[in-house]
Amino acid sequence: MASSSGNDDDLTIPRAAINKMIKETLPNVRVANDARELVVNCCTEFIHLISSEANEICNKSDKKTISPEHVINALESLGFASYITEVKDVLQECKTVALKRRKASSRLENLGIPEEELLRQQQELFAKARQQQAELAQQEWLQMQQAAQQAQMAASSASASQQAGSSQDEDEEDDM
Repeated sequence: MASSSGNDDDLTIPRAAINKMIKETLPNVRVANDARELVVNCCTEFIHLISSEANEICNKSDKKTISPEHVINALESLGFASYITEVKDVLQECKTVALKRRKASSRLENLGIPEEELLRQQQELFAKARQQQAELAQQEWLQMQQAAQQAQMAASSASASQQAGSSQDEDEEDDM
């Protein structure tokens, strides 16, 4: 695989992933950096080879999505038939793990609480929220009533003092 575009890093497997695989596979072996780089390049080339062949097989069968069967057929046509049994085992493992993840991702199942109980709890929370909202509205109404009464009393006392002031003015005018 010769790439002259200069962005080889865009088309390679992350080195950290390869280093982790090497350490897990060969825990007691030291691997030189050059050898690690070679493994990365080999893995990348292998993936490109298999995916290109799988794509051709996919196109020949008038499909738009590469399926696991296309990859398996690509391995066989490229002379890697000895890996097919292991690949099928890994594929089955992946399907099992994916199924478990889908099941585990269900929030209801993760909680371990029956759906009926969750519904009851939800209705209880809604009722509590409605009650709090009603209490808040009642408090706001009472505050508005008190403010209106205070405004009315202030207006009444202002009117009374205005009347008292004007009657004093009349008394003073009468005195003159």
